[in-house]
Amino acid sequence: MAETSGLNKPWLVAAWPGMGNVGLNALVYLLAKLEMRMFSELESGDLFDIDDVEVQGGLIQSPQRPRNRLFWWKDPAGRHDLLLLLGEAQPPVGKYAFCRQVISQAKEYGVERVITFAAMATSIHPRQPSRAFGAATSKEGLRDLRRLEAEPLEEGHVGGLNGVLVGAALEAGIEGMFLLGELPQVLLRLVYPKASRAILEVFTRMAGLELDFRELDSQVDELDRRLQIVMDETESPEEFEEFEGKEDGGGTASFPPPTKERLSAKDRAEIDDLFQKATLDRTRAFELKQLLDRLGAFAIYEDRFLDLFRSHES
Repeated sequence: MAETSGLNKPWLVAAWPGMGNVGLNALVYLLAKLEMRMFSELESGDLFDIDDVEVQGGLIQSPQRPRNRLFWWKDPAGRHDLLLLLGEAQPPVGKYAFCRQVISQAKEYGVERVITFAAMATSIHPRQPSRAFGAATSKEGLRDLRRLEAEPLEEGHVGGLNGVLVGAALEAGIEGMFLLGELPQVLLRLVYPKASRAILEVFTRMAGLELDFRELDSQVDELDRRLQIVMDETESPEEFEEFEGKEDGGGTASFPPPTKERLSAKDRAEIDDLFQKATLDRTRAFELKQLLDRLGAFAIYEDRFLDLFRSHES
């Protein structure tokens, strides 16, 4: 914890799994490109229940509650240090209690602004670029969003931790906002990098960050290529939904669930090789995340993946 002492005007950025993995992928991209370090893990107690157990090779594994990890980055330009909260799941009950716990810890670190990343489904056509929507707890924050060309969410409700955490920040007197990346309603279960990029374009300008988007752009191009194949054959939403259901790596549930044993030897070798490369160069972690998404294997390797960002001292 000593490594996070003396943080400079820190912002807390948070995301959880959701539609299109939009917020989660944006957060992981920041983790990789800023070479952040894990420094803490939030204890959630009984707020998270255990809904199932994992079976590997016929053996039942010890039950584990979802984890919520904190990462940090020191801004060399001295503007705002960053704390990132990456959660594996949202609690089925007690969301407000959990968010107040997060904000209480954020206040100890001197957090000045809380920002959440998530997705917003609209009738946008897959050929169209994704927009970023947002809302803020203050007029100053709203001016920031408009200046950065994020479309204000004029009215409505934002459910889940993405909205409740910002509400808890407002209650505690901390400025907050959420950023929502737009994705098509017919492609909710696909990993949708266009929306992640829309969020990051706004956030990086807000934070004054220079981020290399080439890997994310490559993921966008690959998705566009696959979607174009379908669109050349039909414009039917029903067929888009059929296409969506065939895609892997989109965070959908499957049975039996993926296991290492169900991956081919070639896939496991490719994963291990990229893990070794990402250990030496953490900027390659998002390349690894892309591979795991494509194989539908991120859940299997999630702990090992996030351990790439663990501080040496921890």
